[in-house]
Amino acid sequence: MRTLVRLELSLLVLAGTFLSLSLAGCSGVPETPPKTVEISAYDTMKYSVTAFDVRPGQKISITLINKGTAPKKSGGHDLVVLQKNTNMKKFLEAASLEASHDYAPPGSQKDVLASTRLLGPGESDTITFTAPYVPADYDFVCSFPGHAMQGMKGLMTVR
Repeated sequence: MRTLVRLELSLLVLAGTFLSLSLAGCSGVPETPPKTVEISAYDTMKYSVTAFDVRPGQKISITLINKGTAPKKSGGHDLVVLQKNTNMKKFLEAASLEASHDYAPPGSQKDVLASTRLLGPGESDTITFTAPYVPADYDFVCSFPGHAMQGMKGLMTVR
């Protein structure tokens, strides 16, 4: 009986040692370094960066700098990263009616991955988020009325 207990105990210790050694040999997926993007917004209704690539699940930090001179109330700029398959036109139509919310429609969170606040001249804002795990193109736009339709938009590509 004692021999059987010793044998079982030895097997248990051996199995535990094997498990811990095999787990020690496994390394996780190497983490992709964070992506930092700086984008300037101008009164010409253009962003300085209109496309960039990220990896699925990569941390992203986007800084928007308003280099324009138009007052915030009549020509402020923001940057809204939309979810995949969001109807940009419908989103912008809803946003155009929300001056009291800085053109961020309440209830639109399901359509938005991340967004800066509306910026006046010389202001900046940084947003930090994790890229979606689904490879695709994700639009980013200025939600101030008319700006995206005049060209203030771009693409974040997850690949």
